[in-house]
Amino acid sequence: MEKTNTSPLPSEIKTNANMQYKDRLFRLIFGGKDVRSKRWLLSLYNALNGTDYTDINDITITTIDNAIFITMKNDLSFLINSEIHLYEHQSTVNPNMPLRGLFYFSHLYQAWLANQDFDIYGESLINIPNPHYVVFYNGVRKQEEIRKFRLSDMFATEDKTGEFEWTATAINVNYGHNEILQKKCKALYDYGVYINEIRKGLDKKMPLDQAVNEALEYVIKQKLLDGFFKEHKAEVKAVSLTEFDQELYDKCRRREGAQQKAIEAATNLLKMQLLTVEQIAQAQGLPVEKVQELKSQLESEKK
Repeated sequence: MEKTNTSPLPSEIKTNANMQYKDRLFRLIFGGKDVRSKRWLLSLYNALNGTDYTDINDITITTIDNAIFITMKNDLSFLINSEIHLYEHQSTVNPNMPLRGLFYFSHLYQAWLANQDFDIYGESLINIPNPHYVVFYNGVRKQEEIRKFRLSDMFATEDKTGEFEWTATAINVNYGHNEILQKKCKALYDYGVYINEIRKGLDKKMPLDQAVNEALEYVIKQKLLDGFFKEHKAEVKAVSLTEFDQELYDKCRRREGAQQKAIEAATNLLKMQLLTVEQIAQAQGLPVEKVQELKSQLESEKK
């Protein structure tokens, strides 16, 4: 029989951006709380791993709820094919993710061992599910398509032995990124479209509430996520207002705009050939490496 530790959806939804909701939109979609959600989760797993599972009963949800000491509110975990997977959604990239994942997995393994009634102190080797930790990033700061964060990067002194390692794979799922993955998992693509519509509204200086409303109307009209947005409109709006940090979004947009202007100014100064790379970097507040990269690009264009 399928095991699930996930909590039920809230019975009352209040569109108050200051409310603390246990679930966030990513978990509402992929959390595996009903047949459709499990189908989306299985599709996401298949897209990531190149598999073609079709039976949602192959998935056993193992998400930890109410773990006060683990502040991972956008997570979901599950067992499939002798593997234990942790999927997390983040709008910021945190280099400490491997350590957080290690903490989380230790509790997942404890629960798994308890259910299997194994004796960890016995003489027989226990075969445990292989761990996989993936972080889906959809923040506004530019990030690589795929980036590996390793526990050894956090060690106080460099360790090249590889004897102690834990890896978090961060995947950029913003609209227009990792397109092959999103083509393989339409639910992930539809989710990205919705977030992108909110940001388009904010770029037009709409208040957050208006941007969310218009994004919802768009995805409902397009019938994205098989009608999920229409069926759960009030709840989706509530969690969107709660989790979307408009202040951070505006700050990042301003920073990106300022950096782009600095790059353009540095490029013009390089063309004028009046200052050194170091002087241009200092004048525009850019790393010397970045200005050197711009210089190399200009020189390659001349060839």
